[in-house]
Amino acid sequence: MGVAKLTDQNTIVPESKYARVERERRYLLQDLPEGLTRADHHLQITDNYITGSRLRIRKVRDPRTNKWTVKLTQKFAPDPGDLSRTLITNTYLNAIEAEVLSMFNANEIRKNRYYFEHERRKFSVDMFL
Repeated sequence: MGVAKLTDQNTIVPESKYARVERERRYLLQDLPEGLTRADHHLQITDNYITGSRLRIRKVRDPRTNKWTVKLTQKFAPDPGDLSRTLITNTYLNAIEAEVLSMFNANEIRKNRYYFEHERRKFSVDMFL
């Protein structure tokens, strides 16, 4: 008996109780908002988008503690016409799991994430490196 070939036609992505809705609005800023400096607390993020998939491996480092969090993430827009609403599922990885998954070809993005509050609303501001 042969091994079944998986295609978009014979696989399904069921509703997941583990996925959460994420709503994003993106703006291109010339610099950090007033009152926020590059020296302020931030997180260092390295995203590796696995080629040919909706998966990424995200490594987050807090420079104050030098501690890392690594997670495998699936993120996609259920309606490709509305990219403001995505479904996101995370699985946290230990060092060995992260090393095993690093074998995949990936496109890397690095950024620093700053947190900013304006008019009692919280924002994340990413500075791409």
